[in-house]
Amino acid sequence: MATAVETLGKLERRITISFPLTEVRAEVEKRLKVQAKTAKAPGFRPGKVPLKMVAAQYGYQIETEVLNDKVGRAFNDAANENQLRVAGFPNIEPKQESPAGVLTFDATFEVYPEVEIGDLTKVEIETVKAEVSDAEIDKTIEILRKQRVHFHTKGEAGEHGDGGAAIAANGDRVTVDFVGSIDGVEFPGGKAEDYPFVLGEGRMLPEFEAATVGLKVGESKTFPLAFPEDYHGKDVAGKTASFTITLKKLEWAHLPEVDAEFAKSLGVADGDVAKMREDIKVNLEREVAGRVKARNKEAVMETLVKTATLDVPKSLIAQDTERLAEMTRQDMAQRGMNVKDVPFPPELFAEKAERRVRLGLILSQLVGENNLQAQPEQVKAQIEDFAQSYEDPREVLKYYYSDRRRLAEVEALVLEENVVNYVLGLSKTSSKVIAFDELMGSNAQA
Repeated sequence: MATAVETLGKLERRITISFPLTEVRAEVEKRLKVQAKTAKAPGFRPGKVPLKMVAAQYGYQIETEVLNDKVGRAFNDAANENQLRVAGFPNIEPKQESPAGVLTFDATFEVYPEVEIGDLTKVEIETVKAEVSDAEIDKTIEILRKQRVHFHTKGEAGEHGDGGAAIAANGDRVTVDFVGSIDGVEFPGGKAEDYPFVLGEGRMLPEFEAATVGLKVGESKTFPLAFPEDYHGKDVAGKTASFTITLKKLEWAHLPEVDAEFAKSLGVADGDVAKMREDIKVNLEREVAGRVKARNKEAVMETLVKTATLDVPKSLIAQDTERLAEMTRQDMAQRGMNVKDVPFPPELFAEKAERRVRLGLILSQLVGENNLQAQPEQVKAQIEDFAQSYEDPREVLKYYYSDRRRLAEVEALVLEENVVNYVLGLSKTSSKVIAFDELMGSNAQA
């Protein structure tokens, strides 16, 4: 039996569960007899092991199972009877003071909160939009050209020219030897041979690149280099070193011409440059549309978080904190980092977990009240949109529809989009045009 529900706080509740010890013992004996039919022990045929030996071997395990089953069933019955929406898992502890012959447990738990969304017709949301112009297409082509760069010895005549005077300049790839010292003593990581890098890419500290510019092959230069206070090498951070570099190899960058061969290298079979530009534009517009959608979704979600009023169950925050920590651990492991025994303090993820849980409760309320669930035709349309950038769209459809978890991920995306459209339809919205570079440099996440 279970007592009436006690209110311990805004969301915290307690139910006391009790049942006669005789019930537990009867159920344990019943299960022991079932176990005895297949139990094995040295010197006995299967099923012929004495019940006392079976009890000695399996009694504790079976008693634990019986208690868990009875307490769990009693708690669920009490929660259903009282129409409680239990958040997370109950914390069940045996009660010290119990009547003779009675087992008593306290189940402490939280319930889902009431969620007040607020008047969405009064909120103001600023959305963004961006356009893809010829300038963005040209920038993308330059990036693609640099990805296909070829380096040739500078100053030597060749098929594409000699690259000009054999003096190191921005854009050249240089190969150097260098050695650094602080107060006359070399330090770890301050020495290398045949070290290549491209001038102007910012891979090296500015003083290092500046000293390399203007050198010819075989020339050396000694110069001071002040390491920043926040430099990743703690032993040298904030200190000034003396470096000597020697230029051993100098190459100039030959970028491919934007011609038919270049277009073919990008998958345009007939080498049509105009078609290549159109393909690039389509891809950029798809990327822009995705990022605009993400930015606007984040604006809506942030508005909902600020507008809604609710108490967030601590148990759900704790669960999501553990989930985020495990996701981080798995991600780091996949990157080759050994984090098996590294502790992840919960406070690292608590704030993000609290926001995720809060937002999830708000979305659930909105979806339920306004019938914003993802419809099958919406899910299919979303998957077909994903498939547009693949050679065989049918394989993409098969990929998602063959796995319920993958399909659920798409359903969640569609549901969020339904919420975004619903909120934007009610609220006061304004639209701002942002620069392409600003949009592409953002990483909005809800």
